[in-house]
This record gives sequence, structure tokens and C-alpha cells, in this order.
Amino acid sequence: MANTSILFKYIFWIILFIMLPSSCVKNRDFDEIQSTSDKELVANSTFLEVFSLYKEGTVQIQDDLVIEGYVISSDEAGNFFGTLYFQDKSLNPTLGLQVELDVRDSHLFYPVGSKILIKLKGLYLGKSKDVYKIGGVFTSFGNASVGRLPASIVNQHIFPSCEDTVEIEPTVISLEDDLTNYRNTLVRIAQIEFSNSELGQTYAVKEEETDKILIDCLDHEIRLRNSGYSDFQHVMLPEGSGAITGLLLHENEDYFLVIRDEKDVTLSNERCEDFIDEFSSNSVFISEIADPDNNSGARFIELYNSGPAISLKNWQLLRHTNENTTVGAAVDLTGTILESRATLVISPNEEEFTLVYGFAPDIVVNTGSAADSNGDDTLVLVDPFGAVIDVFGIIGEDGSGTQHEFEDGKALRNQEITRGNPVFVFLEWDVYNDTGDSGTINMPQNAPEDFTPGIR
Repeated sequence: MANTSILFKYIFWIILFIMLPSSCVKNRDFDEIQSTSDKELVANSTFLEVFSLYKEGTVQIQDDLVIEGYVISSDEAGNFFGTLYFQDKSLNPTLGLQVELDVRDSHLFYPVGSKILIKLKGLYLGKSKDVYKIGGVFTSFGNASVGRLPASIVNQHIFPSCEDTVEIEPTVISLEDDLTNYRNTLVRIAQIEFSNSELGQTYAVKEEETDKILIDCLDHEIRLRNSGYSDFQHVMLPEGSGAITGLLLHENEDYFLVIRDEKDVTLSNERCEDFIDEFSSNSVFISEIADPDNNSGARFIELYNSGPAISLKNWQLLRHTNENTTVGAAVDLTGTILESRATLVISPNEEEFTLVYGFAPDIVVNTGSAADSNGDDTLVLVDPFGAVIDVFGIIGEDGSGTQHEFEDGKALRNQEITRGNPVFVFLEWDVYNDTGDSGTINMPQNAPEDFTPGIR
């Protein structure tokens, strides 16, 4: 009985192979099977033109359109089922597409790297979760959706080219790239590994679709989606780092990778060290604070870096308004690299600042922000870890009439100061105002002549 079962299985696949297209066969015995064996198919449409046919809902393509592409998926290892993925070019592709078909072991007929031509007339075009797909049709509750193309008519629509199979070179990308440029194509991502939380587990739960988290050395994440029916479902995940090749697929805004088999995963290097892109340093400090008597629109705050260049990712400049102990406003300094021995000028009014001082500020913030103090507030510079690096004023004390009032004036850091101070020390500053306490200079300051933004 077992031998009979095996015999029937072989007969089935032989018959199916004959039914599927083979436009390269020149024997006249195949004329009845191939309606197009006596002429060469030529692509007359592009992926974009096909996508443009979609308006709302599933549509049947009525025009005699033919597209071509290169197969990038394989169901040999069981990680793909009922879907054939192909992209418009073998190298540096721009678009990918999928066709639903009811054919098992499709890798025998459409191996990776083979060029195929698809006659679209009579096929259905649909869109699900922002993904275009072509195939047959099924109806549920009166709504038509793209379904698998029956095996009996696959040979009427999908035709392998006579060209030799080519090597599909995956596009090397980074998770920092705009992934919309690579979706539904074959990609390769380097310096990547499975998340610590995934280690010690297998690729997938048996008979269940399973997502695993991949993380690159810059802490960007993407999911690897595996079938619980794949040949490698039971294999333990590799613990090293390296590169992974796979189809970059998506559902709406969510992206994930699908590999053809284990050979797409080469994680044999040592794991990435924890990547640190947030830094602290007391070489960054407040060097000048301005509240000009003649022009409130020319206010600014200047920072200075006496040490090596530093990223200010997740640094903040905070303002405690008057005597408040809670933060009233904050400036996020993320995205700024402060070079060595350089200043950073922050203004709440770009147009007025530029008009008054003759150059544009480095950072523009909103009015009412931490850089728009009227002279009686406390200003605090905080690193990414919440530590106070520098401060002007005393939190909880209104600056009016004190040694940290700079109303209608300025606070200028003494030249000998090269480090921030988490405690306000009045002797580190020259403070100008109109009504400040003893020790301050009661001399209102006018812009631009009394200020030096960008000069330390």
C-alpha cells in the first residue's frame, strides 16, 4: 500500500509538471498544452502600470497585458506556501509583486532567479493591508478578494522564460533606510542578530506562524516571520551576529523579513556590544543668556563645548519659570552635534535674531520656550540620563532682585570657566540687569552691540 501511494504521488507531479507552462519546449507534441508555444511572449507593461489599474476593491484585468520579473521566493523549505514572489529586475530592483497560486513545490517549476512572464488578462488584482497581489478570485459575504490561481489554469498565465536562471543579488540595506524603497524585494541586512529575549528558542512554534525579533547593532528592530511548517521550524536560533537575506515584506506600515531557508541566515560572528549613542559630558555648559532691553525678540541662549565633539541626543535645556520647582518649558537638543570649542546658539525668533545679529541661530525654538526667558527664571542643562550638567539660577527662587536676575540684560559666563556646574555659583558669571541684587551690574544691555552670540 505504501509503494502504491508513492507511485500515485510521482504520477501526480509528473502530470502537473506537464500541465505547467514550458515555453522553451520546441517539440510539437506539446502544442496542445501550450497555446503560445509558437510565439515569444514579450512584456508590454510595468509593475507600476499594473498597480495603477487598482481603484477600489478587487478588479479583473481585461487588457492583454504581460509583465516580467525574476522569482525571489522558494517553497522548497516550506517557509512559503501558495504565493510566488518576484521583482522587476535581478539587480537593484525597484518593485516587487506576488501572485497567488494553488501549486505545491512551485520551486521545481519557478526556481529562484528564473525569469517569468505573466499574462494578466483574466487575472484579478487586489490590495490587502496596502499590499498588491494578483491571482484568482474568491468571494466571501459578497466581497471579492484575490485568491489562489487554480493549478489547472496556471499554465495559461505564468510562463518561464527561455533565459538561464540568474543569480539574484540581494540589495544591501540598513534598517535606518527608508524601507518603502525596498518592499517586496530581496534584501540583505548586515550587523544584525536575534534579540536576547529570543535566544534559546527555535525558529517557530510547531504548526504556528511565529515572529522573531531581530536587532541590529544600532538597536533598530525588525521581525523575522517563520512558518511552523517549515523544515527548519525546530532548529534553534543562532546566537551570534552577522547578516541575513530575505524578502522584505510589509503589512501597512509594519515590515518583516521572510527567509527562503536556513542558508539565508549567517550569524556566526560575535554578538554586537550594546550600542551607545547617548553621551554625557561636563564640558558642555551655558555660556551666555540674553534678554535685551531694547528688543525681546533678540533673546537667545548660547551653549559652549570646551571638550571633544559630542552628540547632544536626548540632552535638554529646561526652564523653571520664576519660583516654580516644576519644569515650565524644555528644548530638546537631539540631532545636534556640538563640535569641539564651538558654540550653539538657540533662539525663539529666527527672523528677528537674524535681522539683529546678522546670522541665523543654530537652533530655532518656540516663543515661550526655555530660550525665551524674561530674566527671572532658572535654566538647567540636563544630559540624556537626567543628570544636571549646568545651571543658572536657583530652582524654587524667583530671580527678580536676586543675583540670578538678568532682566533687560544678560548673564555671561566668565572666560576661565571650562566646565558646567550643577550648582549655581554666582562668581562664575557676570550678570547684567536693571534691578538685580548686590554684586550684579545694574546696566541694561541693548542688542546687538552688548551681546556676543556665537563668540566665546
